[in-house]
Amino acid sequence: MKVLLVNGSSRQDGCTYTALNEIATVLNKENIETEIFFLGNEPVRDCVGCGACSKLNNQCVYDNDIVNKLIEKAAKADGFVFGSPVYYAHPSGRILSVLDRAFYAGKSAFAHKPGAAVTSARRGGTTASFDVLNKYFTIAQMPVVSSTYWNMVHGSFPNDVLKDAEGLQTMRNIALNMAWLLKCIALGKENGIDAPVAESGYKTNFIR
Repeated sequence: MKVLLVNGSSRQDGCTYTALNEIATVLNKENIETEIFFLGNEPVRDCVGCGACSKLNNQCVYDNDIVNKLIEKAAKADGFVFGSPVYYAHPSGRILSVLDRAFYAGKSAFAHKPGAAVTSARRGGTTASFDVLNKYFTIAQMPVVSSTYWNMVHGSFPNDVLKDAEGLQTMRNIALNMAWLLKCIALGKENGIDAPVAESGYKTNFIR
């Protein structure tokens, strides 16, 4: 089993990484492989709603940045943690652009796999950002991994995060819940319990 932890910060080894690394450490102790995937700090194209991805196989039509690489890695992962710093009370524009395109083009790579969101801030905006990231899970039929508090850490620098005892405890409990859920899903598959096939076909337009 493998969990892909996505670092949506522009700083590779900053506060968001510190939170994700705490989760990865516990997952490794639970014999679950991890990879912290840095989205980088180069410009990322936003989704333009062109619909071209519907004609491709789990790929965004724009292939000159990190998005298709994320989809490829997602297809091989069993669970996810998406981490973001808080900018103006919302996640980084980088992670939102990447996830918009990745979930449009490659939703099947994420479907029915557990996901957790993690936010990092100096002070405020964490719960609003946490709410935004969770919505990707609920549109892709992903079980949402919870903890014992909202999934957040506080601090301006990594050393500050390491002093946030409750925040780090929350990260460790995310990892334990993720490990438990992954093992339950694996046991279910071994016993013939497959993911449900969703109903589709209806689209209601409110303006006619």
